[in-house]
Amino acid sequence: MTQSNTEVAIIGGGAAGIAAARRLRAANIDCLVIEARTRLGGRAWTVDDASGFGLDLGCGWLHSANRNPWVAIAQAHGFIIDKAPPPWRKPALQKGFSLAEQHEFSAAMDKFYDDVDAVAIGPDVAAASVLEPGGRWNDLIIAVGTYISGAELTRVSARDFANYQDTGVNWRVVEGYGTAIAASGGGLSVALECPVRRIDHSGKRLKIETAKGDITADQAIVTLPSAVLADMEHLFAPTLPEKTTAARSLPLGLADKLFMSLADAEEFEPGSRLFGASNRSAIASYHLRPFGRPLIEAYFGGSHAAALEAEGEAAFFESAVAELTALFGGDFAHRVKPVRIHPWGIDPFARGSYSYALPGKADCRAALAAPVDDRLFFAGEACSKYDFSTAHGGWFTGTAAADQAIAARADK
Repeated sequence: MTQSNTEVAIIGGGAAGIAAARRLRAANIDCLVIEARTRLGGRAWTVDDASGFGLDLGCGWLHSANRNPWVAIAQAHGFIIDKAPPPWRKPALQKGFSLAEQHEFSAAMDKFYDDVDAVAIGPDVAAASVLEPGGRWNDLIIAVGTYISGAELTRVSARDFANYQDTGVNWRVVEGYGTAIAASGGGLSVALECPVRRIDHSGKRLKIETAKGDITADQAIVTLPSAVLADMEHLFAPTLPEKTTAARSLPLGLADKLFMSLADAEEFEPGSRLFGASNRSAIASYHLRPFGRPLIEAYFGGSHAAALEAEGEAAFFESAVAELTALFGGDFAHRVKPVRIHPWGIDPFARGSYSYALPGKADCRAALAAPVDDRLFFAGEACSKYDFSTAHGGWFTGTAAADQAIAARADK
């Protein structure tokens, strides 16, 4: 780190931090992105496998793509947008899950969404409260809920779940969403491998204590994941207990992705999908041949993912092979090999995948996002009322926080 003084310090170089820095730079305001990792992007991270394919270990879908600003940004950098329908918009493979059963499940899932919307206008309760007692499809609905929220529906606020706004348009970046987000940070002033230990806001200027020395600033935009803020109650001096409380009410759910190579992949249509089972909640969902590649992208969510993380990375592959061989026969085990996974729950700079609100805590998103003394501003997907759990939620809150900082500077 060579810069120890700036007008605005941005804590965290993920989607929100990059968005804030770009907005400030456009306004000719000096800013520095302070990032603990060796790279930009945060929970957006693309790695290349041995064949050169970009694998999104973090966020991978341009949700609400028709209003998602990352689409235009990715295109401006020359990346290719794949507009093929997502696998969840198509019937699953009929392996232990007949087409008739899929129609029944789809109807049950639609009813669940409608019932959550209906109950959300009353006292805030758990989303699981609307499930029909003993319902045939409850376990599979819960499984899907872990892919959506990263947590079981008993822990998820119905009001917050209903607040999420999705246009239903879902695209992908061929080279990787994480690649596009990191590329958008090109040209910014960045301090990498520089975890922030404390933000002292007791004096006239902020003093930001980092692993590489102190940085002074007029203002700071904090974009750390809610789980990190929840565990760092002494990050601010003086402390900000209202921020700690809000962050703890917005824990990060867990969604891990395992990529596997697939031999004789041509047997399957590109973009095929299936569930590990239809009668359990602790299962994976499988996306076969994403982008037409000879790969399987397996999704593990909630407590199931957490339990596998506790066993070690090999446990994900073992679980996947057990489910796939139960569906396709024992010989299928010889057709798949593990390629890459990243356990986000034990990642020290994330501590989870994306936020959800606990029952009764949906309003904590606004509390987390609220500025403090026109000097401390907050951004990140957890601060978004309608676009939480997404990279575009990070973008919108990052630019909003930058605009607040710019306005506060203009008022002085």
